[in-house]
Amino acid sequence: MVVMSLFFVSCKDKDENLVPLRYDPEKVPTMITDSVTTLISDSGITRYKLIADEWQVFDKAGEPYWYFPRGIYLERFTPDFNIEATVIADTAWFYNKKELWKLKKNVHVENMKGELFDSEELFWDRKKQRVYSESFIVIKRGETEIKGFGFESNQQMTDYRIFRPHDGRLPFTDNAPADSLIVGVDTLNPVSPHGSMDQIDTIQTQ
Repeated sequence: MVVMSLFFVSCKDKDENLVPLRYDPEKVPTMITDSVTTLISDSGITRYKLIADEWQVFDKAGEPYWYFPRGIYLERFTPDFNIEATVIADTAWFYNKKELWKLKKNVHVENMKGELFDSEELFWDRKKQRVYSESFIVIKRGETEIKGFGFESNQQMTDYRIFRPHDGRLPFTDNAPADSLIVGVDTLNPVSPHGSMDQIDTIQTQ
């Protein structure tokens, strides 16, 4: 009886010293997977291939999301399985309910026309089928470069515009509508209403 009493007293003292564990679903993932290669379907059709060194799932968070802290490589397919675009980024988040990708640091995108898009931050809204950014972006095709701040595009990255052009190498003519710069995606031959970048507010492809 004396031994049992001492045991219970000892256990009680230890319990009083324990610090309760607090699980934060916003910071602690419910699943961590290394070396991921997977295919993702949309409406029953395989549309994406995803490769990542680490995939963290936060499906208990208030806004459920996936987190890729060690970079991501993504391919988007056309319905007949041709590669429509490739995406590379150092860090990525995917918010499930919003169907929104957030891509950070050394974001590199290539569309099926061979145009290259480089930025430090890019958002891809799958619901609205829209890609956009407020950061500096460089678009390259051959010897042509378009640079600027503020960008939006369709998710195929074939119909896009830059809101505040800055620098770049472009030929000009004098027959575009005012306050815009129209760029044909097959020629990337922009036209300016004033012949000067000082008067241009946007660059847009058709």
